[in-house]
Amino acid sequence: MSATRVVDFLNSHHVQYATVVHPEAYSANQVASAAHIPVKEVAKTVMIKVDGDLAMAVLPASRDVDLEVLEAVLDAHRVRLAGESEFRRRFPDCETGAMPPFGNLYGMKVYVDESLTKDEQITFEAGSHHEAIRLAYADFEKLVRPTVLRFSTAHIEWRREADRESPDH
Repeated sequence: MSATRVVDFLNSHHVQYATVVHPEAYSANQVASAAHIPVKEVAKTVMIKVDGDLAMAVLPASRDVDLEVLEAVLDAHRVRLAGESEFRRRFPDCETGAMPPFGNLYGMKVYVDESLTKDEQITFEAGSHHEAIRLAYADFEKLVRPTVLRFSTAHIEWRREADRESPDH
């Protein structure tokens, strides 16, 4: 399965991007490793339900979604992770778990964690587990028009690594 929908969209808007073909990878951390890209520059797409509606939470692979914080900043009654059976049919052109962060192409809202906006370039799965797209964050923001919020926490593994590097330890 190729990244045709996203590629067609980017081409129709005359956006510069690079296609990154990599060994099969099923998580954003694996994509970073396989593609030799810093993990903080790989954007992962987490499918969520906000008061019953599907949405995308997009953040660096090195961070985790804090659902309670997201619920509070959205002033929602309930925010939870969506199960594969709840979103699989919404992405007929994508392998499950490899959805690109272009909710506008699939009729849903996109929430981006503020920490991702600091990266000049982002890389994300483009519909398959062996192909990613790298483009300027500014172009992504212009095309998707996500809502930018603070809703992530450092990945537990990254917090432990930071603790080890701290001069206090």
